[in-house]
Parts: sequence; structure tokens; C-alpha cells
Amino acid sequence: MTLADHPIDRPFHAPTDLLAVPAARGGCPFDPPPAYDRAREEAPVSRVRLWDGTTAWMLTRHEDVRAVLADKRFSADATNPGFPFLSSGRRVLATMSASFIRMDDPEHARLRRMLTGDFIVKRAEALRPRIRVIAEDLLAAMTRDRDHADLVPEFALPLPSLVICLLLGVPYTDHAYFQQRSNTLLSNTASLEQVQAARADLGDYLAELVTAKRGRDDDDIIGRLVRQDVLTTEEIAAMGMLLLVAGHETTANMTSLSILTLLRDPEQMARLRAEPELIRGAVEELLRYLTIVHTGVARVALEDAEVGGRTIPAGDGVLLMLNSANRDDRAFPDGDRLDVGRDARHHVAFGFGVHQCLGQPLARTELQVALDVLLTGLPNLRLAVPFEEIPFRHDMLVYGVHSLPVAW
Repeated sequence: MTLADHPIDRPFHAPTDLLAVPAARGGCPFDPPPAYDRAREEAPVSRVRLWDGTTAWMLTRHEDVRAVLADKRFSADATNPGFPFLSSGRRVLATMSASFIRMDDPEHARLRRMLTGDFIVKRAEALRPRIRVIAEDLLAAMTRDRDHADLVPEFALPLPSLVICLLLGVPYTDHAYFQQRSNTLLSNTASLEQVQAARADLGDYLAELVTAKRGRDDDDIIGRLVRQDVLTTEEIAAMGMLLLVAGHETTANMTSLSILTLLRDPEQMARLRAEPELIRGAVEELLRYLTIVHTGVARVALEDAEVGGRTIPAGDGVLLMLNSANRDDRAFPDGDRLDVGRDARHHVAFGFGVHQCLGQPLARTELQVALDVLLTGLPNLRLAVPFEEIPFRHDMLVYGVHSLPVAW
């Protein structure tokens, strides 16, 4: 039986023959699960089974994913009945948080506008020299008096962490505290109690920071939000949590995973070294090719909606598989091949529509600087262990590697 043969009107109590998501990975750790590729070709809008036995719709085609992400009939509000979750921990995190990414307009737009100016392209470009200094300092420290290191804790993680702490006004000296709790919040295997505790700890930490900034003139995002006196302490802390966690985890993992991908493709790495003007476009291609949100973006239908020739009833959950959409040959010819010269700007690695990633200009700048500094500064960069020993983050919401031992 193919995926296309699965009936879509199956009773709720008997979905055992539906594809279970997240699906099993294949042989290449950079690729989406093979079942998603088959679904994209045979049944791009299909029913799947979740961890708790409930069902949702899975979309795997680039055109359909973009359409739903731009369609107001599909809600990002996790409190709506039928909203799909991939674990009990994910449910708690999504429904407990007051973050605007789990709101619909107009409230979503109202809160997002308070931060837009901090993440526009012009602001990210103004930060580029400072980001480069941070990256060069990290490289110098990492390479001083030795010929090997773990790229994750010594470069890929501290670079975006330092930048987002600078922007938010969070002391970088506390990075071990918030990174440990971020790991729990992004873990696909953490228990309900662990997620609740990590969120409470980080929420309390940020609430104390917000309180400490009252009456001061701190020139940072949290300080500015405090001075505006529009949001409560809890609302500012929720915004801070979103930006703090997403602001370092995503870029850190994209940096390390991008370097690993290029090390596995020496021809593409050599091309970037020979033509550094390609780096900006190569970042878009790496974002497309790797798409580090591997578990999909969740929505729920507010009314009956036709997508890809199928009707998704009101109240049904939807999972949008960004990694599969970004490998769609209809949008990206020969999509399973990395090509640093490709124009991949229409990828959906940052989402699409009103909820697309707020921090994408900053992430792009950080990635461009990181690749340039590493490729220029380490001409003999290579893996220090066999590829098979690299520990991939199969257990995390944000994909990547837990460590990346390299030598030069």
C-alpha cells in the first residue's frame, strides 16, 4: 500500500496504519525522512498519526506549505481545539507561553511590531562589523596554541549567544544557565515535568531581569520594552524567552551543521573559498538544504479549506514539513543536491507569511560572517573524528549536532 492509498476519512479510533510522525530517518542525516519524500510525490496532503494516537494532516509540497502559512484560515494559536503537538512537553510549552508566535492577528501583529525595528535588515547590517569582531575573537581563542577543538561550544554556540545577549540586555555570564534550560525546552524527549520546570526557571530569571531594569535607561530590547510601560513583566519575559532561545539555538546549529555539510562536500567548500562573493547566496542554499526545523510547523484549520486538491475540515490540525518542502524539485530542481551557486531565496526555512521568523535578517548576517571567518581563517579545516561518530540532534526540536570535533 502506498501513502496515496490511505483513506482520509478514517475514524479517529483506528489510525494505526497511518504514517507516524516524526517519521524514521534514512541513511543520510542531512536529508528529510524518506517517508516525507514519498508523501510529497504520492500524497502531498495526507493524514498522519501523532504520538498520542490523534491524527493531523501533513503537507510536504513547497506550494502547499507556502499557501497554508499565508492563509488566515489556519491558526497558529495552540489553545485552539485540534492544534497538533508532537509530545506532551510541546503541548505544555506552546499553551503556557504568552509568546506572540502562538497568537493570531491582530494581537500577534501588535506585539510583533514592538520588536520589528530591532531586527530589520538595516539594523542587522549595522551590527555586521561587531558580529565579525566577535567571530574573529572566538576563532583566535579557539585556535590559540592548538590544532583541534569542538566547534559547537567554542564558536558556533557562543557567537549568536553573545549577539542576542547584547541585543536583549541579558548578561552573557549567565549563558550556561539559560542554555541548559533552552536544551530542555527544545528536547523532544524531555518529560512534562522537566519542560515545566525549565520554562518556570527561565521565566523567573527573565522576570527578575525585567524588574531590575525598571527605573534604568538600559539601551537594549528588554530595557526599551520596560520604558514603554505597555506590557506586563510576564509579557516582556515571554518575549525575552522567545528571542533568547530562538536567537542562539537556531543560528548555532545552522553554523555547525553548515560547516559539517561543506566538509562532506569538498567541491562546494572549495568553490566558496575561491568565490567568497557566493557566501550570501550559499547561506540561503544551506538554509534550504538543511532546514533545521525537522519536525514541522503546526497549524489548525479555523474553517474548511481546500489545499492541494483536498479539503481540510475546520478543527483539524496541520503539520507543515518545511524540510520536505525545501527539497521539492518543482520549486528547486534537483532539490536533494547542495549547490552553493543556486538562487534559493524562496525557501521556507524561516517560514512564510505573517509568522515568518522575525530574526531572519540577524540570522543571515551571523551565518554569513561565521562562514566567511571560518573558511578564510581555517584553510585546512577538517573533521577530527570519523563522520559516523558525529552526534546528531535527532532528539531536539532544532536539528544540528551536539558536538563537532574539528582540526586544522
